[in-house]
Amino acid sequence: MDQPRKHEQYDALIAACRAGMRLRTAVVHPCDESSLIGAVNAATLGLIEPVLVGPEARIRAMAEGLHVDLGSLQVVDMPHSHAAAEKAVQMARAGEVYALMKGSLHTDELMAEVTRKEGGLRTARRMSHVYIMDVPTYPKPLFITDAAINISPTLEDKADIVQNAIELALALRIERPKVAILAAIETISSRIPSTIDAAALCKMAERGQISGGILDGPLALDNAISHEAAMVKHINSAVAGEADILLVPDLEAGNMLAKELSFLANADAAGIVLGARVPIILTSRADNLRTRLASCAVAALYACALRGTVKV
Repeated sequence: MDQPRKHEQYDALIAACRAGMRLRTAVVHPCDESSLIGAVNAATLGLIEPVLVGPEARIRAMAEGLHVDLGSLQVVDMPHSHAAAEKAVQMARAGEVYALMKGSLHTDELMAEVTRKEGGLRTARRMSHVYIMDVPTYPKPLFITDAAINISPTLEDKADIVQNAIELALALRIERPKVAILAAIETISSRIPSTIDAAALCKMAERGQISGGILDGPLALDNAISHEAAMVKHINSAVAGEADILLVPDLEAGNMLAKELSFLANADAAGIVLGARVPIILTSRADNLRTRLASCAVAALYACALRGTVKV
């Protein structure tokens, strides 16, 4: 039996990013050990150029206590997390930074500023989150969307979510990414609305409303990632067993799937938010260093592809 491979996908992403220019990134309220050290390590590796936005005295005291040298890193002094989020969004709007990175504030606090109708970072595209999973038992990166922002997406929301994920995959040099639209079954049934959405999304792709990838669905998870499972059920598909992107029916399904892979399959889960003027790196206190660095690398590669292409 083949041994599960180590986390080679993230190593490749980080290496690809280090060959380019460092992404100037506002790190919002980096007031705990993991967010501060993660930002400094990403800077050391040449992935990002962090701008630390938060209470300067607290940040510098923490760095001193952790024996972390901030060197020439810029610190923008803001009194608390809400002010830091507001300032970081302003900097992104002004073109002073090209990405945001969540520090020790709550995701909702940061996203409230990002999604503000006046002064936020909205575009014509709906925002969505993508996990880029490095699963030791799967031969390539596996994208899961949306498991963090859109709770019960409509058909129109799903079209934007798919397009966001496809554009991310293209930015990461995956040609014609294959999108599996997940449901509990492989057949279309009016009793399971996600199967109807899957069929509609495939027709939208056929008519050019979604572009850049190959879509198929509904597909159950086993058919999406296993050739053997697809063969047993006689599914003839360019996506089955080859999926790059898994579009989940709703946030609960996506969140459970990502966590199952993380805790039962030893997967790492880098993640960013797409559809805003700049990519937004969402990290968790539970993320290891490799995951944080991979998230920075993904955002940097995507930002390079994003500049000058977003309709606002």
